[in-house]
Amino acid sequence: MADAHGRGHEFHIVDPSPWPLTASLGAFVTALGAIGLFRWRMGEQVAIAGVNFATPWLILLGFAILFYTLYGWWSDVVKEAKGGHHTPVVGLHLRYGMILFIASEVMFFVAWFWAWFDVALFPHEAKQYLRSEFIGGVWPPHGTQTFDPWHLPFLNTLILLLSGTTVTWAHESLLEGDQKNLRRGLGATVALGMLFTCLQAYEYSHAHFGFAGSIYGAAFFMATGFHGFHVIVGTIFLAICLIRANRGDFTPKQHFGFEAATWYWHFVDVVWLFLFVCIYVFGQGAGGGH
Repeated sequence: MADAHGRGHEFHIVDPSPWPLTASLGAFVTALGAIGLFRWRMGEQVAIAGVNFATPWLILLGFAILFYTLYGWWSDVVKEAKGGHHTPVVGLHLRYGMILFIASEVMFFVAWFWAWFDVALFPHEAKQYLRSEFIGGVWPPHGTQTFDPWHLPFLNTLILLLSGTTVTWAHESLLEGDQKNLRRGLGATVALGMLFTCLQAYEYSHAHFGFAGSIYGAAFFMATGFHGFHVIVGTIFLAICLIRANRGDFTPKQHFGFEAATWYWHFVDVVWLFLFVCIYVFGQGAGGGH
């Protein structure tokens, strides 16, 4: 804050950074690597300037660049926070950015719900642009053995709701200066997130329908799978916050990184409730789950 008054404003002028450049490079290499990976799996080649990029290694290089960029960029943000650069004005703008990011994620899931209900509510119309054997004019399609929503899916719902409670406990503990319960709440939330992921992986391994050849399977796995990916990201986010909490980085007045993680985790919780009701319960169909 003293530095802010010394320069006559509370905004933080970011130092020249290599991270936007490395992020762009990493995204390009990852995209090129994905094309090369698909062609490699099909036994084809991708020749650019006489070099064959059809290999599984290029995408790994892209991921390595991206992860290095994330580590470096976020480390700089943490250093800025410790250096007193996150003034109230900067903190407000960071919160605006997180809100806009979550809003974009909401619209991402709206697309999957739209795709699901477009076919689920109008299965007869769907036959006009899908092969009839894919859907049969009913939802779920004939012969689809769906999950019973009141077994593993319901258990996972309880786990996520409980994790929302533990992360709130951690947040309230931080605001009260209780570092011990902050770490306890964060540790419990990370453990519950990992348990959710393990149970969903177990559920997927026992699915009686696949991703390919079924509009039901494609819609189901895309919606729930991307949510599972967000759970993994959120769990990593909170695990990093737990490491930072053990180092004493968070104070009742300076903890935006943790606050952003809690917002993201609550978003993941709410999306799952919609998925559970719309895809597991409604998507179970009249025949019941197995």
